[in-house]
Amino acid sequence: MSVPSAYLGVIIIWSTTPLAILWSSEEVGFLFGVTSRMLIGAMLALIVAALLGSGLVWKRRAIQAYMTAGLGIYGGMISVYWAAQFIPSGWIAVIFGISPIVTAAMAQLWLGGAQLTRSRLFGMLVGLLGLSIMFGTSFKLHDQAVLGVLAMVVSVCIHCASAVWIKRINAELPAIVMTSGGLLFAAPLFLITWLLSGAVLPHEISMRSIGAIAYLALLGSVLGFALYYYVLSKVDATRVALLTLITPICALGLGNLLNNEPLSLEIIAGSLLILSGLATFELNGKMERIRARFLRY
Repeated sequence: MSVPSAYLGVIIIWSTTPLAILWSSEEVGFLFGVTSRMLIGAMLALIVAALLGSGLVWKRRAIQAYMTAGLGIYGGMISVYWAAQFIPSGWIAVIFGISPIVTAAMAQLWLGGAQLTRSRLFGMLVGLLGLSIMFGTSFKLHDQAVLGVLAMVVSVCIHCASAVWIKRINAELPAIVMTSGGLLFAAPLFLITWLLSGAVLPHEISMRSIGAIAYLALLGSVLGFALYYYVLSKVDATRVALLTLITPICALGLGNLLNNEPLSLEIIAGSLLILSGLATFELNGKMERIRARFLRY
């Protein structure tokens, strides 16, 4: 596959995932939607890993990494699906866009990474300002929208903590193996949660919900991940970082176009501030590293 095709594929999948999450659970409940997706996704990932000859590794570090990934998938995705009941789907992509900033802050605390530069700190502040505008807008949307925004912030924190802790474990596993192991540990947690909640099978499921669940299981959980790591191995990291700037804009547009989601000036302003903060954080940080490397010679 060509790199431009893979790059476009990641943009399409990441842009459509928030709306698919909403559609997959609006008729059957968010717990059934996320549980069915993760069970199917786990089976597909294990099959793909077996076909690629990348069986699961059962060494101590690998098991620790699987458990950490599984807990991150479980906590992060439960929060996202719950939040999707209360906020427009495009907001999911916008708020999730702050994950590189949160990841860097956690890495600084837990991994002892390089000190945050002034430009990165400025990017953080701009992103937080945009997030505060989204909070303010949620109060005007309806009573429970603020809960959706809070749940998305929790999801981002869980996702980033899991990613940083996996880095700390440093099991050195192939991406498909990491995905399979994480889903293998997460899927039973989703199933147990669904059973404890009452485990009522829906009497009827529309073709839209079935299609959204299948789309998320196959493309969102398996293909999207594989394409992303393929792009990451072929393209400069700065260009890969642009994905987090492009997909929220596309997700907002799709939500408005296909699901009649509100797109007020406040929402646009908050989204642009979050994306501007992310751009400043990502691109200026890389430019400073390039400048520092140049000054050595």
